Amino acid sequence: MAGSRNQRSADNRSNVFRYRRRVQFAETDLAGIAHFACFFRYMEEAEHALWRAAGLTIARAGETTGWPRLAASFDFQAPLRFEDEFEVGVRIANVTRRSLRYEFTITKDGAPVGSGTITTALVNKTPGEPMKALDVPVDVIARLRAATGGSS
Repeated sequence: MAGSRNQRSADNRSNVFRYRRRVQFAETDLAGIAHFACFFRYMEEAEHALWRAAGLTIARAGETTGWPRLAASFDFQAPLRFEDEFEVGVRIANVTRRSLRYEFTITKDGAPVGSGTITTALVNKTPGEPMKALDVPVDVIARLRAATGGSS
C-alpha cells in the first residue's frame, strides 16, 4: 500500500468512523519511530476522511468560514514505526452550539497506540474582519453522526 488509504466504514455499535493508514518514512525519526507531531496529523486526516464520508468538506477555496482548533491533546501508549499499518477511530464526543469535540483512538493490530481529542469551532473568517464564532449547522452534525453510524 502506498501512502494512506481511506476506509469509509462505520462501527454501528460504538459510533466510530475508522480510517486506515501506514506510517511513511518521512514521518519517522532516526530510530524509525513515528515522530510525536505526526499523531496530530493522523487525527486531522481521520477527521477530514469523516467529513468526506459524510459528503462534506471541512474547507473550500474562497469560503469565508473555517474550523480553527481550540484545543488538541494526545496520550501515547505505544510507538508506531515505519511501515506500520494502523487505524484511527473518530467519535463525535461533544457538540455545543458553536463547537465540536472529537475523540480519537489509534490502534495497531487491535492494540492501543494512543488516544486524543481535538476541539474545533465554526468561525467567520472574512478578510479584514475579526474572526467571529458561528453556530454549528444542525445538518452538518447530523451528517457527521450518520457517517459514524450514530443518530442525530
